[in-house]
Amino acid sequence: MEKSTSRTKVVLSQVIACLSLDCLLIGLGMSISIVTMVIPAVLEAPEGLSITKEQASWFGSMAFLFQPMGSIFSAPLLDYFGRKKALFVVNIPHVVAWIMIHNAWNVPTLFIGNALLGFGTGVMEAPSITYVGEISDPLIRGLLTTMTNSFTSLGIFMAYFLGSMLPWRQAALAALSIPLATMFFVLFVPETPVWLLSKGRQKEALRSLCRLRGWANPEDVKEEFDQLLNYNEVVHQCVICVREGKSQSRPCEHDNLNIFKKCFQNLKYVFFVRETLRPFILVIAYFFFHTMSGHIPVRSNMVNFCGALGMKYDSKAIVVVVGALFIVMNLITAVAVKVIGKRKLVLGSMLATTSCSLSISIYAALYIPDHVFSYEPATFPEPTDFMPIVLFFLLVCFSSLGIPWVLLSEVFPFRSRGMATSMSAAVAYIVFFLSSKTNYNIEASIHLSGTFAFYAAVGLIGTVYLYFFLPETEKKTLQEIEAFYKGNTRIFADDFFINSFRKKSSTDIKERERVLAK
Repeated sequence: MEKSTSRTKVVLSQVIACLSLDCLLIGLGMSISIVTMVIPAVLEAPEGLSITKEQASWFGSMAFLFQPMGSIFSAPLLDYFGRKKALFVVNIPHVVAWIMIHNAWNVPTLFIGNALLGFGTGVMEAPSITYVGEISDPLIRGLLTTMTNSFTSLGIFMAYFLGSMLPWRQAALAALSIPLATMFFVLFVPETPVWLLSKGRQKEALRSLCRLRGWANPEDVKEEFDQLLNYNEVVHQCVICVREGKSQSRPCEHDNLNIFKKCFQNLKYVFFVRETLRPFILVIAYFFFHTMSGHIPVRSNMVNFCGALGMKYDSKAIVVVVGALFIVMNLITAVAVKVIGKRKLVLGSMLATTSCSLSISIYAALYIPDHVFSYEPATFPEPTDFMPIVLFFLLVCFSSLGIPWVLLSEVFPFRSRGMATSMSAAVAYIVFFLSSKTNYNIEASIHLSGTFAFYAAVGLIGTVYLYFFLPETEKKTLQEIEAFYKGNTRIFADDFFINSFRKKSSTDIKERERVLAK
């Protein structure tokens, strides 16, 4: 880009374009967190709506169960309507859900409302992740993606704050304003240049790119636009012809396949290929280890969890502080990504989270009686101890430094991005559901101490795995990342320790040098 467009304007244009997305993510954060404040109010309540301990474990995890269903619809919605219109449509389930929760007259209605929140969140994930990945340039993509995480954290904080200040029905009504505001703001954001080019709308794509690069002139973005044109030409070649070594031009014989054969061919030639499957496995593994390392499994029952550990202050006040910590740590993450890169941040976060879970396990073994169960408030000890507050806050802080959604926004090639992102989000939410639902069963079987010892063990295994297989993607273009996974390298990480112990073929060395030289 030419010097005539200042760097400040370039960054500002992309930040403004993300505002509607940020509003969407506030709503997403509220939807995944409101159950934390609803459960204490309805768990074996003496009057009004009341749920049992078993129902509470289902209610706390139900949204995660329905999020994969939303993710299934996310990819076709994303590819058919485009990123901008998809950002508008995905708010509709949340509008209906918040109205149902506010007016819930029995337990099934409450559960259906929460299920709709989960479904809507699943539909939201791919458009929100894809949009920021496609509008940002490589130098600030890491900053923008981590900053958008801050807005999800803001939504979590707002849910906790509203839940502590208002009855849960009024909190749900207040939350309704967020998806309505998002639908308004989306009307003023640009479509992504990549999607517009994929539909043959080159003039609109150029205008969009100019706006996203500081309201630049077309000649200022000519180099980047030419790169996008070349990339678009490559990704829209017939993948079957390319794989079979035939002519790459279109139209071709494969365009006339029926819908079922096209779906099969898409899976075979678009998803089950090296450049998609490798990052898919990595992202799913990261989601699993990050989720099961300690904090996410107890999030839906966090108010009661704080009481079970005998924390000194009011549990709802502690949860509100946790929401504030999410925001602060996401801001720190945005800075840390620029300073140390994504790889070191992820590894440091996983190791520190593991240490915190182990510390909570040791504390619970020493000071929490065996009969204490976080789903039975009658068993809670006297709220007198300050140490578990410190340990839990540290767990929240280090867990918040994890960036699985950031990696998800950049590791997949354009041809499979909608499908792979949606499938990754679907699997991630299945992991979230299992972690939240099994927390009840694990704690009932092996106490709080054994539960967090298990989470610490998972975190340690995850740290080792990611050390060997997580590459550094900061300041790399989407094309470079795709080329990296398409190469012959098997162990993706690259540092002096790994390189000194593994045997590298000359092909691996040449491939890495070629990618890093770009």
